[in-house]
Amino acid sequence: MLCAAILAGCSHKEESEEKPKPLVSVKTAAAEVTDIPLSVDAPASLFPREQANISARVNAPIRTISVRKGDSVAANQVLATLESRDVAAARQEAQAAVQDAEANLQKIESGTLPTDIEKARGDVENAQATLNQAQKVYDRRSELYKEGAIPGRELLQSETDLAQAKTAYEVARRTLDLLQRQSATKDIAMARSRVEQARARLAAANAQVQYTDLRSPFAGTITDQMQYPGDMAAPGTPTFTIMDVSVMNARAQVPETDAGRIKAGQSCQFKPADNGIPPVDGKVTVTNRAVDPQRRTVEIWCEIPNGNRGLRANIFGQVAFSVGSTRGVTVPKSAVLFNEGTRSGTVMVVDAKHIAHQREVDASTVLDDKVQIVKGINPGELVITEGGYGLPDGTEVKTGGGK
Repeated sequence: MLCAAILAGCSHKEESEEKPKPLVSVKTAAAEVTDIPLSVDAPASLFPREQANISARVNAPIRTISVRKGDSVAANQVLATLESRDVAAARQEAQAAVQDAEANLQKIESGTLPTDIEKARGDVENAQATLNQAQKVYDRRSELYKEGAIPGRELLQSETDLAQAKTAYEVARRTLDLLQRQSATKDIAMARSRVEQARARLAAANAQVQYTDLRSPFAGTITDQMQYPGDMAAPGTPTFTIMDVSVMNARAQVPETDAGRIKAGQSCQFKPADNGIPPVDGKVTVTNRAVDPQRRTVEIWCEIPNGNRGLRANIFGQVAFSVGSTRGVTVPKSAVLFNEGTRSGTVMVVDAKHIAHQREVDASTVLDDKVQIVKGINPGELVITEGGYGLPDGTEVKTGGGK
C-alpha cells in the first residue's frame, strides 16, 4: 500500500507540471515604403528588325547555291546563281548594237552628206554655169548694141535671161544651205537617239545578267530555304527567307485604355514565356496610331538589342512598359502566400512579443523580389520571409538572419 501511494503521488506531480511551448526560428523583414515602378503589361511576340523572302527576277534553273539554312550572310552577298548563258548572249548582241550605233553617229558627225544634199549641190553648180553663160551673152550683145549691130530687143532679151539665171542660182544656193543645216541637225539627232536606244538595251541586258545572282539585301541569317540546285527559280517563288535578328521587335497588343500612357522612347522589358530565357530590356520605338477594331488594342513595338543572338523570331512572352513610379508599402515576395489566380493572400506578421499572426492582405504590383501591399500591412511591421509556411497562428517565434 505504501508503494502504491508513492507511485500515485509521483504521477499526480508530473501531470501538474505544464509542457513547454515550441519556439520556432524564422527570418523576418520589415515592411518598407519605397518607390514602386509602374508598368503596363501586354502579350507580345518577337519579330526581326528586317525580313525578306528572296526570289528570282527571271525564270531560270538554279545552277549553284552557296549558303544553307542557319548561315549568317553579309549585305549583297551572292546566295545562289542561276543559269545565265542565254542572257549573256543577249548582252553580247546588245554590246555589238551599241558599237554599231556609235560608229554611225561618228560618221554623220564627220560630215558625210545624204543624196538630197548631193543633188542640191549639183543644182547649184548647174545654176552657176547658166548664170555665167547668160552674163557672157549679155556682155557681148551689150557691145554689139553699142555698135548698132543688133536691135534693142535682143539686148532686152539678154537682160531678162541674165536676171532669170541670177534668180535660179540664188534659189539653188539657198536650197543647198537649208538642206545642209536641216539634214545635218536631224541626222545627228536621230543617230544619237539610236545610240541611246542601243545603250538602254545593253543596260537591260546587263541587268538580266545581274538578276541571275540572288543576293542578300541586308546582313542577316538564312532562316529558311525553299529551293535547291536544279529547281526552276521564278518571280514570286521564294528561294530563301532571310532575317536580321541583331535587333528584335516585341510587338505587343496593349489595351486601348492603357495605350495613351506609353510613348516612344520609354523603357520596356520583354519576358519570354520560356523561363529558360532571361528578361531583356529595350525601348519603345513604334506606337500605332490606329486601334484594332476587333480586339480594341493598340500595337506597340519594344525594340530589343540581340547582339548575342539569344532571342529567336516568333518567341512569345510579355512586355512590361515603364510608365512612371509611385510610393507604396512593399514586403519581400517570399513573405506572401498568394491565393491561386488572385492578387490576395496571407502574410505572417510578428508582433512585439514575438508572436506570429496570420493576416489577410491585398497586393498590387508584383516586382522581381518585392510585392506592393495595398491593404493589410503597415510600414515597419515585421513579416516572416522564411519558416512561416504552415506555421499556426499565435506561435511564438525566434527571429534570426533578419530583423
